[in-house]
Amino acid sequence: MSPAAHPWRNPRIALTLFLVFLAGFSAGLAVFSLGAQRWMRGAEAAPQWRDTGDPGRQALLNRFKSELSLTPDQTRQLESVLDDYFTYYHTLQAQLDDVRASGRDRILRLLDNGQKRRFEQLMDEVQKHKQLR
Repeated sequence: MSPAAHPWRNPRIALTLFLVFLAGFSAGLAVFSLGAQRWMRGAEAAPQWRDTGDPGRQALLNRFKSELSLTPDQTRQLESVLDDYFTYYHTLQAQLDDVRASGRDRILRLLDNGQKRRFEQLMDEVQKHKQLR
């Protein structure tokens, strides 16, 4: 059969499929993990990052508060929603970083030195392409 009959054998396509799989797996893992954490600690528990004073969260809260003329009750409720969102976002980001690092390490263990250099070049190209978007 011709190479065109098996496009998944192309290293770039295989790498792209692998990265898509990793992203999907990471997202599923993060959603499951976040749900399990909430269930185990209870819905009333405060987010762990709240005391660190995330500046993006606080700036967004202040802008909504002033531009929407929120009542104190609305502000408190919005703060709770933003706490949930930012907790979810930071948890998901940390888990994605862990999965990416783990996948990268596993791939590097499979490769010889020349392949490792080429793999790093390919990953740099992917990163540069992401930055251009």
